[in-house]
Amino acid sequence: MDLKGKRIGFGVTGSHCTYEAVFGPMERLVELGAEVVPVVTYTVMNVDTKFGKAKDHIERIESITGKKVISTMPEAEPLGPQNPLDCMVIAPLTGNSMSKFANAQTDSPPLMAAKATMRNGAPVVLGISTNDALGLNGVNLMRLMASKYIYFVPYGQDDPYKKPNSLVANMELLSDTVSLALEGKQLQPILVPFSE
Repeated sequence: MDLKGKRIGFGVTGSHCTYEAVFGPMERLVELGAEVVPVVTYTVMNVDTKFGKAKDHIERIESITGKKVISTMPEAEPLGPQNPLDCMVIAPLTGNSMSKFANAQTDSPPLMAAKATMRNGAPVVLGISTNDALGLNGVNLMRLMASKYIYFVPYGQDDPYKKPNSLVANMELLSDTVSLALEGKQLQPILVPFSE
């Protein structure tokens, strides 16, 4: 599907080591003509780590999208009734946010935007990055996989021997996943060998 003119929310949660992997796919959506609306968690907005300063990540996201990030619940809520999205992406999606989303705990701007998008019958695309997807969070992953309007960027084990419960999406497949999700289809295969 042509993404030109599509209004796509792009939520970023606190998987700090995965930010670099989503900037390219975010740029690709813009290159394909989408209007990309950035939405971030409080962690992304405020926490500096060994992977970089929060301020620098926010500046990069705003530079790519040409828009100020949405970083509060009141800013995210209108993405449902007043300023609807054609699709909402959350990438990276941490295990913490995945657990909350699967259990209807809407306590961050990206989750509020996703809830609002689903309420409108539009797709939500998830790019997971979590160390416990094949552990305690497995039930939440499967709950989301079985849910209407939710699609996954294909994912695989990033380090099956040192981190056997960890799954990470192949973010290079994000724009293809969005295109098909807008048609109500899941990009296949959904389980892929992980590649950085």
